[in-house]
Amino acid sequence: MADYWLESPPILQEFLNYHESILSHSSKTVDEYFLDLRAFFRYLKLRRNPASVSADFQDISILDVDLEFVSKTQLSEIYGFLTYLSGGAQSGKAEASTRARKCAAIRSFYNYLCVHARQLETDPTQALNNPKLRKTLPRYLSLSESLRLLESVSGPNEIRDYCILTLFLNCGLRVGELVGLNVQDIRDDTVRVLGKGNKERQLYLNEACLGGLEAYLAVRLTPKDEPRHKDALFVSRNRTRLTTRSVENIVQKAVTQAGLDRKYSPHKLRHTAATLMLNNGVDIRTLQDVLGHENLGTTQIYTHVSDANLKLAVDANPLSKVKKQDEPSE
Repeated sequence: MADYWLESPPILQEFLNYHESILSHSSKTVDEYFLDLRAFFRYLKLRRNPASVSADFQDISILDVDLEFVSKTQLSEIYGFLTYLSGGAQSGKAEASTRARKCAAIRSFYNYLCVHARQLETDPTQALNNPKLRKTLPRYLSLSESLRLLESVSGPNEIRDYCILTLFLNCGLRVGELVGLNVQDIRDDTVRVLGKGNKERQLYLNEACLGGLEAYLAVRLTPKDEPRHKDALFVSRNRTRLTTRSVENIVQKAVTQAGLDRKYSPHKLRHTAATLMLNNGVDIRTLQDVLGHENLGTTQIYTHVSDANLKLAVDANPLSKVKKQDEPSE
């Protein structure tokens, strides 16, 4: 059981348990809910009775938070919390994306109390507006940069690392999905992927992926050196399942060796796969299924990053070939 249970009052424990056991959210998601709501409850205690709080903000206990306490929450208090996060000396300046995530946590908590637990009648978050986020286009590698990345792979685990990058660039996997792959998930020319919310999807493996997997599986096992995590597809030098951090390091090493922008991460390779597929004729709904997006709107961001399609659109304008006529000479 996670350490946060020791710091959570019963009303928060029930909410976290609902997300973990009923909604099957990942431990990372549940941890974030706990941290966000703990900060919110600390702020409420400080705002409502500052004289009674002698500890530093980070040390304020929330163990006495109960239904009566949370039922008094006003919309103005939530906005005050967001303002506090925006520039309070104690809180530091939280980015809009961080404040939006905390908004989502607070909204989910009160929705749970009103709709699912039926412990509250009034939801103070009904009129809550999220902080406005700056829309940014996803970063991705071009086709030539992707080829350079694959060609740069070297080292004692070259075959394994090449296979990992090939799967990222061809299948658009999340890093958590890749490290969670088991050998038995590979069947003929398909792979079973366990995505967000424990939702399974099946992806077809193209020639490059099948070739990379065949080469890797041939060296993954030796007669005297069986992995401790027998089912894990990708294993470390210690024969244990690769961690997310290990895969991030593998990608960073290859990116550096290829002389590319060091900011590229496994998730940027997912963006790359999505953009390359979209630019080469894959329709948006098929791409949604490949990426495992629950909402089509999440996938549609890739329709805005296709430079090739933007160029075609401009070139299709009937005025695109018109040139200024030379002035007649006098």
